[in-house]
Amino acid sequence: MAEAKWYVVHTYSAYENTVKATIEKNVEARHLEDMIHAVIIPMETVTEITDQGPKTIERKIFPGYVLVKMIMTDETWYVVKSVRGVTGFVGDGNKPTPLTEEEVAQLGVEKHEVVVAYDVGDIVTITDGPLTSFNGTVEALDIEKNKVRVVVSMFGRETPVELELDQVEPVEE
Repeated sequence: MAEAKWYVVHTYSAYENTVKATIEKNVEARHLEDMIHAVIIPMETVTEITDQGPKTIERKIFPGYVLVKMIMTDETWYVVKSVRGVTGFVGDGNKPTPLTEEEVAQLGVEKHEVVVAYDVGDIVTITDGPLTSFNGTVEALDIEKNKVRVVVSMFGRETPVELELDQVEPVEE
């Protein structure tokens, strides 16, 4: 079985929500849930300063584009391509080009489950960055933001350092 990949679908401007809803409806009607896994419109939260004060809004990162995670076959291509408002897939000519792993990571469309082998209060070793091989105590964990705050003793002073979750590992007893 082929692996599902992320593809970029070009739509008419302001048709993104309609296209997303129609693709999802077609997938359900044709029972293609195992072929077309997800349809998303990349959004960002922005705070705009208005006369009434700051206002938080959701804004499309790429107006005119919808991302679809799917196994590319003639049928799935047709299901997406035939939706009203879709102008085509991004890619070489008639051949849609999937996003690379790096592009998917940069867009943040897929959340990777991070499991850490340490907890607040544990002693860890820093494995990456300028403080490599320093030991410290985990003060705070933020799995959502992929951050860990470690208190490191440097020059006789306790210094909190914020790192990514994979930059530290538990000290083996």
